[in-house]
Amino acid sequence: MEINSNMVKELRTKTGAGMMDCKEALKASDGDFEKAIDFLRKKGLSAATKRSSKAAKDGTVASYIHMGGRIGVLVEVNCETDFVAKTEDFQNMARDLAMHIAASNPMYVRPEDIPEEALNREKDIYKSQLKEEGKPEKIWDKIIEGKLKKYYEDVCLTEQKFIKNTDITVATLVSNMIAKTGENIVIRRFARFLLGEDSNS
Repeated sequence: MEINSNMVKELRTKTGAGMMDCKEALKASDGDFEKAIDFLRKKGLSAATKRSSKAAKDGTVASYIHMGGRIGVLVEVNCETDFVAKTEDFQNMARDLAMHIAASNPMYVRPEDIPEEALNREKDIYKSQLKEEGKPEKIWDKIIEGKLKKYYEDVCLTEQKFIKNTDITVATLVSNMIAKTGENIVIRRFARFLLGEDSNS
């Protein structure tokens, strides 16, 4: 069964799991939503079920300074209540995210944040490469999908392997915290500063 982006988005809304995890779950369950939710639950990714529709208006801005002040990060992480925002677990996660951003240098929070022109540019590069390599056109889509997954893992915070536990992604880290707190948690935005770096670069 063909898995489209709307199906992935719907499952993500229902479960709060990461985009690539939702896609994998839908593929594994032939597009059956209930089976996909079970698949995610077994993997511990669907703990966020039904929380993602809740407004996350509270939270914290965490910071991390690295290399004696050469790299600095600010990250805004939102939750639903001041109570959760002040818990040690939530504060530690926010600080860990800031440290992760300092080390991994993501460009975007999540795949949906990538501008369409940047995505199209990537796809065009992949197509040129495949043409150059003489790969048959009928398998291009499959290869490009794999390359985009790798691209998301490189540039999107939520899809990166968490530096303190590379068995999970940042999206899974957040989902686990949603399960623990019972609140919707959202990484809203971040800024990473490298000393001497041009702000346009």
